[in-house]
Amino acid sequence: MANTYSQIHIHFVFAVKYRRALIDPSWEVELHKYIAGIIQAEHEHKLLAINGMPDHIHILIGMRPIQSVSDLMKEVKECSSRWINKKGFTNGKFNWQGGFGAFSLGKKDVPKAIAYILNQKEHHARKTTMEEYIEFLKFHEIDYDERYVFHEPL
Repeated sequence: MANTYSQIHIHFVFAVKYRRALIDPSWEVELHKYIAGIIQAEHEHKLLAINGMPDHIHILIGMRPIQSVSDLMKEVKECSSRWINKKGFTNGKFNWQGGFGAFSLGKKDVPKAIAYILNQKEHHARKTTMEEYIEFLKFHEIDYDERYVFHEPL
């Protein structure tokens, strides 16, 4: 789109269905590369950071205003779960949990968010996924119903 200028930074968080710890370190980097391809190749959004834990993923992007947040997350989750299942990385069918978190950031907050995402393993030595997510919701002053915030692990 000619003459369209924007600066949109979004921090996404989404979980494996039932928060099962299914993302194995042996294929985690490959998954991150696959998701990066979806984000960057198809719609030319700019991937700034991606990392996670066995039960969830964090992604920070510079988003172009050509696609809705919901459509991007739908595409990322559908394509990556199909890819995981095709590769046979898990016993049984892999699914992402319904929904996601999307948190907007100002440019000055981007370096801190990148560091936060890249240090997920260390961060989660001190905080659970649920504690982290509730903290994000409160920090961003997002109303929520705990009944619908990431199902408990099975």
